[in-house]
Amino acid sequence: MHLLIPAAGVGKRMGGDRNKLLLPLLDQTILGWTLHAAEASTSIQWIGIICQPVDQPDIKQTLANLGLKTPVTLIQGGSTRQESVFNGLQGLPDAATHVLIHDGARCLATPELFDRCTTALETCDGLIAAVTVKDTIKVVDDQQRIESTPDRSRLWAAQTPQGFAVQRLKDCHQRGKDEGLEVTDDAALFEACGLPVQIVEGEETNLKVTTPVDLAIAEFILRQRDRS
Repeated sequence: MHLLIPAAGVGKRMGGDRNKLLLPLLDQTILGWTLHAAEASTSIQWIGIICQPVDQPDIKQTLANLGLKTPVTLIQGGSTRQESVFNGLQGLPDAATHVLIHDGARCLATPELFDRCTTALETCDGLIAAVTVKDTIKVVDDQQRIESTPDRSRLWAAQTPQGFAVQRLKDCHQRGKDEGLEVTDDAALFEACGLPVQIVEGEETNLKVTTPVDLAIAEFILRQRDRS
């Protein structure tokens, strides 16, 4: 399986002075933990990190510290996540037929989750890891008034990895570019093109590190894993 990691953002909500994926988390960077899980997966055979040139020296240092055996390629990032993934797809090896796309900020994903998504891609062309929503969700208007309460039993919180047949995702991204579609994840492009997307059970601990509070929670979870 080929894996693309979008890592070209800044992470303004973290409030740091650099790409948040390069911030320290225990004994390595946030990105380092993501790569560590990918390396431990039995199915990931190639990794592409989509990044900005300014971050490449630090990313190369992270790679040197990890000493990964899995081949890693650095790919030029874009100005948006969508544009970065478009670039990443062009940077895949010619032999790639399926791809997992995983946000580098979801540094607590386990190797088992990567492998579970890889297995699921054998029977579908598009999938996302997701977990059921536990809170009651309210739809509100621009005056902060509740408009409706969706049925919680049908709501899932999207995570990554998201996995796809490469050519189909390339076609969706090209259509998105041609038609000016702006989406927040690759599954939304698949949906916009009328293609089905399967749910794969995600992990409650697979949080996205976005704020300093998330960073503290991630540290706690990693320490708990180390004790088990």
